[in-house]
Amino acid sequence: MGAGFSDLLDRDDGRTTLGDVPESCAASILGCLDPPEICRLAGLNRAFRGASWADIVWETKLPSNYKFLVEKVLADKTMPEKSSRKEIYSRLCAPNCFADDENKMVWLEKSSGKVCVLVSYKAMRITGIDDRRYWTHIPSDESRFKQIAYLQQTWWLEVVGELDDFHFPAGTYTLFFKLHLGKPSAASKRFIGGRRVSSSDQVHGWDKKPVRFQLSTSNGRQTAWSERYLAEQGSWAHYRAGEFTVDNPDVPIKIKFSMMQIDCTHTKGGLCLDSVLVCPKELGDGVMMKQLA
Repeated sequence: MGAGFSDLLDRDDGRTTLGDVPESCAASILGCLDPPEICRLAGLNRAFRGASWADIVWETKLPSNYKFLVEKVLADKTMPEKSSRKEIYSRLCAPNCFADDENKMVWLEKSSGKVCVLVSYKAMRITGIDDRRYWTHIPSDESRFKQIAYLQQTWWLEVVGELDDFHFPAGTYTLFFKLHLGKPSAASKRFIGGRRVSSSDQVHGWDKKPVRFQLSTSNGRQTAWSERYLAEQGSWAHYRAGEFTVDNPDVPIKIKFSMMQIDCTHTKGGLCLDSVLVCPKELGDGVMMKQLA
């Protein structure tokens, strides 16, 4: 089969082969494929290789807000003014911090071009975060921001954050909090399933009352919330706050989100907070697995 396919690419008997396909036709074919398939077919022959760089192919793969993203995350980086659409797509697929806020980052999911946003705990307002009796900051290679917050003990858990004036492409998005019960030990040399063993000595109080996760949009028309008991110890987990829908990608949206467990009848502790993830609803499970990998 391999030899037969090779013959289609290069024959000397005068018959038409794939090598004779005009680059414009190759571009039309590639325009119907997903980005990974485009890259694979680029190695087929010279016509497909040239077509794989055509702006007309990649313009349809970029999200509707890509110009906003370029300005938001690549404005202060080396990005030639006349970069091809393929170069822009490639740059946006890498996690990029906002130009004006290193505690927020955005990237495109490579296979679909869908937009995902990650917000570090450092961009949130956390009750008692500056008091070492309650919270400590821990370096972590399991966080894209390389640092997490660890709650030793508190009576009052309140975490509030915002994503201001962001242009999302039209669609439905889900917001998750990334949490971990137990204190990861950077010095630990014991691993289970490829992850460091964590200490659960200070984990307590999360079975007394559920944690409330909530989000709302700037226009006040969309609100969502969920309540969960935290029970998954020893590994990172994503807790869903809710969903919101974007109808008009040209109108910026402001998202406010929170996590609360306020009950002064008991203390709680032993919780790590990393970030908040916003991703398209249809990509939720896949994106979360990559975040946890």
